[in-house]
Amino acid sequence: MPKSAADSATPPELPAFVSAPEGGSGDLPKARLDVLKEQKPRRHVISVLVKNVSGLLAQVANLFAARGYNIESLTVAETEDDRYSRMTIAVRGEEVIIASLKKGLTKFVNVIKVLDFTGTDHVERDLALVKINTPHGSRQEIFQLVEVFEGTVVDIGLKDIMVEIIGPEKKIDAFLNIMKPFGIKEMARTGRLAMARGPKMEGHSDEYV
Repeated sequence: MPKSAADSATPPELPAFVSAPEGGSGDLPKARLDVLKEQKPRRHVISVLVKNVSGLLAQVANLFAARGYNIESLTVAETEDDRYSRMTIAVRGEEVIIASLKKGLTKFVNVIKVLDFTGTDHVERDLALVKINTPHGSRQEIFQLVEVFEGTVVDIGLKDIMVEIIGPEKKIDAFLNIMKPFGIKEMARTGRLAMARGPKMEGHSDEYV
């Protein structure tokens, strides 16, 4: 029996990015590479509520490394309940890859909730300790600038001061740029901390989202 046109028609192909290579390894299909080239990398801050168990931090870091993504910052500490910790991960990448990473996070047994703060009403803070040179005659000017940025002088030496400054990433970056002409001797930052407004991450139910 001769085949009809419908029988011989080639089934439509699914978008190449629907089935990503497992574990982030292997060559990406050309169609998927074209899709990724059209996407602009976007910064994401991801909050992950986890159980306090050893080895989980390394697993999370390996998940990102396997896909060739560098974590901009990662903070982790216990929550109000010492059975749980909250990881805050800042990473930049294309939407489809970030979605794959978030899906990978939910597959870990000890991960309870995953929330991407992108597009979510939230509070975000960073903390920096900055040791700044104080050239002759400039100390008072530096003190005034620290006050403008709502920083706190936490240590004073003969030739330098140490400042603590807290706020959004852009505020701290702006402060560092203002201080560069004086000379920044040393600097340490915590990385991003974030929390959604309202009930987004409330509760410790052992259910994935």
